[in-house]
Amino acid sequence: MNLFGVMDISGSGLEAERVRAEVVSANMANANTTRTESGQPYQRQHVVFQNSAVDQPQDFATALLSGNMLPAQQPQAGEGVKVAAVVSDTAAPLRRYDPGHPDADAKGYVTYPNINPLTEMVDLMGAERAYGMNVSAVTAAKAMITSTLNLLK
Repeated sequence: MNLFGVMDISGSGLEAERVRAEVVSANMANANTTRTESGQPYQRQHVVFQNSAVDQPQDFATALLSGNMLPAQQPQAGEGVKVAAVVSDTAAPLRRYDPGHPDADAKGYVTYPNINPLTEMVDLMGAERAYGMNVSAVTAAKAMITSTLNLLK
């Protein structure tokens, strides 16, 4: 792997963590949304990451049985990450007693999204830290490239 490959990998990580931070922000912003366009309360969203290698075998046994173990066919380690999907949480929504709320049912209960602000803040901090680590990797690769070019002077 060359230094520019490090930048590509870190760039894909930066993009993936940006999406993760946006999804967490949307979850926080909609923590009290009791009715969306579909008429249901907002559902918490999760980001699913995936290795961006193309046609990567699922496990060693599958690769061995399929005959895809030739060196030219093996995916290279460190090919980056991509957002595979943004999926909805399947947890049941919360019900709170609030008879004055416009979305209250006949018994006075309102259905709220099952979003815990503490969990969302931890997810946001994780995305922020991962983003920062990828920035550090890009900075280090840039410094190495600059040092290499200075050697050639």
